[in-house]
Amino acid sequence: MSVCGEAVGAGSLPSELVVHIFSFLAAPDRLRASAACSHWRECLFYPALWPRLRLSLRVSPAERPRLEFLMRKCGWFVRELRVQFAADNYPTGGGGGAAAGEGAAVAGDGEAPPPLSPRWLDLLRTYLELVLCVLSSVRNNRNLQKLSLFGDISILQQHGTISNTYLGKVDPDGKKIKQIQQLFEEILGNSRQLKWLSCGLMLQIVTPTSLSSLSNPIANTMEHLSLLDNHIPGNTTLITAVELERFVNLRSLALDFCDFTAEMARVLADSNHVPLHRLSLLVHSVSIMHKSLDNMPKDENWQALTRNSTNLRVYIMAFDVKSDDMLRILKPSIPLERIHFDSYVTCVSGAVVDLISRQYDKFLTHFILMNDVIDMSAFPDLSDNRNEDPLVLLAWRCTRLSLLAVHGYTVWAHNLIAIARLRGSDLKVLEVTEESIEFDQGELADQDVDPVHNFIEQVSLGLGRPWHAVMDIELLSVFTEPTRHFYREMQSFSEGI
Repeated sequence: MSVCGEAVGAGSLPSELVVHIFSFLAAPDRLRASAACSHWRECLFYPALWPRLRLSLRVSPAERPRLEFLMRKCGWFVRELRVQFAADNYPTGGGGGAAAGEGAAVAGDGEAPPPLSPRWLDLLRTYLELVLCVLSSVRNNRNLQKLSLFGDISILQQHGTISNTYLGKVDPDGKKIKQIQQLFEEILGNSRQLKWLSCGLMLQIVTPTSLSSLSNPIANTMEHLSLLDNHIPGNTTLITAVELERFVNLRSLALDFCDFTAEMARVLADSNHVPLHRLSLLVHSVSIMHKSLDNMPKDENWQALTRNSTNLRVYIMAFDVKSDDMLRILKPSIPLERIHFDSYVTCVSGAVVDLISRQYDKFLTHFILMNDVIDMSAFPDLSDNRNEDPLVLLAWRCTRLSLLAVHGYTVWAHNLIAIARLRGSDLKVLEVTEESIEFDQGELADQDVDPVHNFIEQVSLGLGRPWHAVMDIELLSVFTEPTRHFYREMQSFSEGI
């Protein structure tokens, strides 16, 4: 300014310097600063300022112009792109709300699928448009290193699965779905630096031929692969054991459990493959209905896999899975670190919880038990006909347990006190909804002591910190958005190597 005169202000700073200053600002401050003048606005979308883009999109027509602007500016150079699609204000009628959509029954063979309301069809139509916008903007991005796409199951899984009948109403000739699939394959084919590919419940974006678009050099250097989609018809799988052989450098993998076969376990156990560190598996009643569990890894397959991958840890989420199926799935040699049960029709049995506490006592850190029942007056009691409560035994045996969350199952107050005392301050998270807690009649009959106050005090003393039951279930995504919670946790679980 001393050289050029006082008329020269901050707007005359070189672009490189403005970008460098912007790099120290949080995204909201950066946006506000860009409104100062046209020169600063031009500096806002320099590639150096946007190495990663993480978007949570409402499936709403109002979102599209903003998305198009942002993707037009950043889509061609961003290195990490994470997009989550979520409906805003779930419409009622012909499908119910989010929870009803996730837990509703699947139409049987030969049955006409239940009709969707006009608003659901509008949401589905908008969803396809937003997906097209995102994929078309990154189709030629050769700098892309991480691509993560997640579709809200509440939109995509009405009545258990979304049928071609619904898609036919919003995409009669199938052109949009075909275009989406082609764009996805084009992105994979054009990639030169892709290390992380994650696609969860994205309504037929991924097909059984999609991964063949990846060149061998990219497949050989891929570090994370996540393909979760139970909308694939029949016995079709998104990846085969033969295809998996190309991914020799995988550190983390997430699949539908029914797609993870004994042959895949043998491929990952081969000495040519680098040790696998994280394995996330989604067990869904819809998948079990259409696919067989006969090809799942046997205990000897898990033993071979853990010999090659000594630091392997497994994360399982089970949606409405029968206890008999879970007893078949839970092999002794699985290094199970996290398990999340989410039920709408089928409740978890005490035998399953007892098996988990006995087999995985050296590994288990996270245990989530969710039962989204309509009748709030009659929660299942895991301790029925048992000398010891299975949850107390879980806390006693699993010495590494750091997270326990329960809703929709009866938890007796004295048992919760025992759990808090057994695990103490090592139990970092203890979330139990108020309606799940029951008191013995003897405790309630004692007129000298407030049973609720005493209970809260005893749990707090056991944990070594103030504690309260969860009063509003809507405040916790683990209970209200289980699929989204699983996908988010799976991402962090896979990154935490």
